[in-house]
Amino acid sequence: MTAMLKKLGILIIPFTLVVFGCAPKRPVLYPNAHLKQVGKEVAEADIDECIQLAKDYGAGSKSGEKIATQTAEGAAVGGAAGAAVGAVTGNLGRGVAAGAAGGAAAAGTRQIFRSGDPDPLLKQFVEKCLRDKGYEPIGWQ
Repeated sequence: MTAMLKKLGILIIPFTLVVFGCAPKRPVLYPNAHLKQVGKEVAEADIDECIQLAKDYGAGSKSGEKIATQTAEGAAVGGAAGAAVGAVTGNLGRGVAAGAAGGAAAAGTRQIFRSGDPDPLLKQFVEKCLRDKGYEPIGWQ
């Protein structure tokens, strides 16, 4: 069992680093007259305000919940596959544990890479909010 925990640790540590190392994308503003007049600091505060407003009105994505759900589903599928392999090889417990760990790691990692893009509705809301304030959003990064 200790060897299995070490193997899980090897999977969990990079997964955690990826989760906490991914900063959410933010709008990029064209340097029009309004942006030049208010400056970068005010523009960043306006971006934050528009993002919060979008979330307050239900345009925010539930990416954390989606990642957790997909990871749990991956663990379940992996556990079932591992159980089948374990039953054939005579080591059911180890097969289930390995399959669940592999399935969770694969599903979670896939969702994390997909979660870097903001929800399309949130993007649209924030861009309209910024245009209403006089900015010209040109993309996200």
